[in-house]
Amino acid sequence: MGAQWKQAGREANAQKKGQMVVKLVREIMVAAKLGGADPDLNPRLAAAIEKAKKSSVYRDTIERAIKKGAGLLDEKINFETIVYEGFAPHKVPVVVECLTDNRNRTAPEIRQLFKAGSMGNPGSVAFFFNHLGVVEATHTDANRDAESDAIEAGAQEVEALEADEVPEGQRGARFMTEIKDLDAASKALKAAGWTIIAAEIRYVAKNFTELSDAARKEVGDFLTSLDDHDDVHRVYAAMK
Repeated sequence: MGAQWKQAGREANAQKKGQMVVKLVREIMVAAKLGGADPDLNPRLAAAIEKAKKSSVYRDTIERAIKKGAGLLDEKINFETIVYEGFAPHKVPVVVECLTDNRNRTAPEIRQLFKAGSMGNPGSVAFFFNHLGVVEATHTDANRDAESDAIEAGAQEVEALEADEVPEGQRGARFMTEIKDLDAASKALKAAGWTIIAAEIRYVAKNFTELSDAARKEVGDFLTSLDDHDDVHRVYAAMK
């Protein structure tokens, strides 16, 4: 719960890696634009920088993206967030979040992807998701009381991270907050010794659609077609 859809076992070729770098750089620019250029004061930016480093994005590229996003260069960014809703095959609700500098280009292309997908259809699905602030973090103390820290930070709900997302011997947790409380909660958790690995606004599915293996593959192929679009930033699906 809480995480965006991820395709398991996907290996990026050179083109995929290029797309990934573009998306990571865009996230850094948007984070810097919204919260400033100092990662110590901007948890979303700090998490974006860490993701970029893990993906081997060059330091100069990261630094330039921060400066560009924060308005410290002559170049200005004009990305806007656009959200599309619809159904994947087998009536799985999907929310697609795009970062684009050209709405008139992105909108028809996303609609076409829904149309091209087998039984994929646009439509209102916001009812199937909660729109929340989400902080994912790890703590070096494996016995750390995440619930108490959640209360202190103003988070409404907390759950354990998947084992493969947590370094051995540490504690991992996902904290859900009201959107307006995301920044304050991130800073409070950092002050409590948590290492922030994600701090962002997400669409969190209320329930999950049960699927057969064959149906899951069909839905996965459709979600991949969305995720491969250059302007698509995140894809959320009500599917485990």
